[in-house]
Amino acid sequence: LVVDRSALDEDGQPSVVGTYRMIREEYAAKAGGFYTAGEYDLAPMMAAWRSSGKFLELGRSCILKEWRSRTSTMQLLWRGLMAYGARFSSELMFGCASFAGTDPQALALPLSYLHHFHPMPAHLRVRARPELYIEMNRIEKDKIDLKEALRALPPMIKGYLRAGCLIGEGAVLDPQFATTDVFIYLPVNDIDPRYKSRFGAG
Repeated sequence: LVVDRSALDEDGQPSVVGTYRMIREEYAAKAGGFYTAGEYDLAPMMAAWRSSGKFLELGRSCILKEWRSRTSTMQLLWRGLMAYGARFSSELMFGCASFAGTDPQALALPLSYLHHFHPMPAHLRVRARPELYIEMNRIEKDKIDLKEALRALPPMIKGYLRAGCLIGEGAVLDPQFATTDVFIYLPVNDIDPRYKSRFGAG
């Protein structure tokens, strides 16, 4: 076993409408490392957390298109994620979240918003690997239309932000899946208490 998956199905139907991939630290070590390490240098974060952290990598979240606009879909996936993290005493959740498309300039507004308003602390900030690094700072902070920027964010990234996540430095293009990835950093103790209460994480 290397990864676990959380699957959400439609009541009474055989089809899966949403999934999450989760990799605990002990299994990542057996598999040669975290998937995210192929895109980002995790060393600063790992060094800062090494003495106390239990790491849980999140990735490959996927929701059927017709279910993405339903609030209940994200709520149920989050409930499963929080329950999984609590079961294994995870202290830090992280991973990549994606925008559709591989044109950074077309994503200039949301990328710049994340860069300016939700950066990880400098001393542990994860940075995209040099050969993959795509600049996120494409619009000056005081020229960002906040409402438009939020509107341009995918539902999954909005959910992470509401929970209290921060963002690493630099984006990465993933041509295999035709996406632009950003790094998500979410210490469990920093999750908004409303989320913890709502989704049963304490």
